[in-house]
Amino acid sequence: MMKPYKYEIFTAEIERQIYNGILQENDKLPSVRYIKEKYKLSTSSVQSGFEYLMIKGLIRSNPRSGYFVTGIQEENIPEVKTKLPVVVRDEVFMKNMMLTSKRTSEFSSFNTAVPGDLLIPQKLILRTMQEVIREKGASLLRYYPPNGLELLRKQIAKQMGAYGCIFNPDEIIITDGALQALTIALKSVTKGGDVVAVESPCVFSVLEVLAHLELKAIELPVHYKTGFDTEYFKTICEENKICALVTTPNFHNPTGVVMKDETKKEILSMAETYQFCIIENDMYSDLYFEEQRPQSIKSFDKKGIVMMYSSFSKTLAPGIRLGWLYAGSFYAKSERVRFALGRTVSPIYQELVLKLLQGSGYERHLRLFRKKLSQQAVQVLEVLRNSFPEDSYFHRPRGGYSIWGQLPQNTDMEIFYQYCEEHQILFTPGNTFSFTDKYHFHFRIIFSERITSESIVLLKDAGKKAKELQF
Repeated sequence: MMKPYKYEIFTAEIERQIYNGILQENDKLPSVRYIKEKYKLSTSSVQSGFEYLMIKGLIRSNPRSGYFVTGIQEENIPEVKTKLPVVVRDEVFMKNMMLTSKRTSEFSSFNTAVPGDLLIPQKLILRTMQEVIREKGASLLRYYPPNGLELLRKQIAKQMGAYGCIFNPDEIIITDGALQALTIALKSVTKGGDVVAVESPCVFSVLEVLAHLELKAIELPVHYKTGFDTEYFKTICEENKICALVTTPNFHNPTGVVMKDETKKEILSMAETYQFCIIENDMYSDLYFEEQRPQSIKSFDKKGIVMMYSSFSKTLAPGIRLGWLYAGSFYAKSERVRFALGRTVSPIYQELVLKLLQGSGYERHLRLFRKKLSQQAVQVLEVLRNSFPEDSYFHRPRGGYSIWGQLPQNTDMEIFYQYCEEHQILFTPGNTFSFTDKYHFHFRIIFSERITSESIVLLKDAGKKAKELQF
């Protein structure tokens, strides 16, 4: 189990009081001496705790006066109304897959959006798997129902019901991971040549699925503040017959943006007006850093026009290839597509996930997982903002795995990536997230691997090199 920082004994309480409105802006916090005596901590531990709160932007230090609450501030986020060209094309998007999955040394991998070895609950998974094998025996070697284990579907429905999503377990399909769930959803509502709207930037694997299904893509710019440009999308819907929208409203990959609830509701209204299906990716919603899980689009859906999918590879381990699709009113077609892709999903993974969800271990793991991810996000973000050129921008994540960065447009990106490759500093270039070339100066940083002193040095070196490459 992860050992907590000593200062968390008081910083957690201060954060809770700030988020709940008990501590207000400009309120003075107790002195270092008071905290030290109350919680039996060293001076250095107390100061480290206050520094952590300052990095998160929750407090400030006034010389000779002490520490004061800054409140929950809106960041000064640059908002650019990006006008992307309408890209309606069906050619295969050929990019080097290694840019999004290549791994070398553990301390320099910032490009793979899966839990690192430090964050995978190995003991919990292996112990539970052994229990499943003992209990189920040879039955694990037989076919399971094509749509998945009934008890597992009921458990997922129960879990999502707690988040406001009312699922009929009989309309859930267990899949071999999230990409298969997305493929099933798209094939259920589209045919080759149809137009699908996707967020831009968009994760490479989704673009590959669209290309494989010979679907035409229209990219919709993601905005840091709202998560979505609804006015732009309305124009697109007026000019094109949109069959489906693929969206990740919570902790979008790669930007980390969370769509506002008002925007989610507006998209639902547009789906009703223009008669397209929403396919919602919910993979990252459990990885929130703040008080509670953000609401999904599906939780507002009263018409049955939203399909939702997720997987356990992002919260447990990448090798556990088990996902699910809530097909709802599209179930009949989805069931047939699922059967055509394979008879059943691995029985042992189904039984493993069921047992984890039924017990308390999974939720306990998620709490520790979120805490560690949040700490690493703060740590990496601080290094990026302090080490890279002054005009760079790195979006602060509120959950998930990703930090989306942008370097000044006078940066020689080819030499920058060449330097990173030579020194095994693995970022994901922005151009892999679009059919366009609009993200030449962007890149994604993943903070799900263990952050070590070596990885911090490498990030600082990359920032120093970026400063040298201004022209």
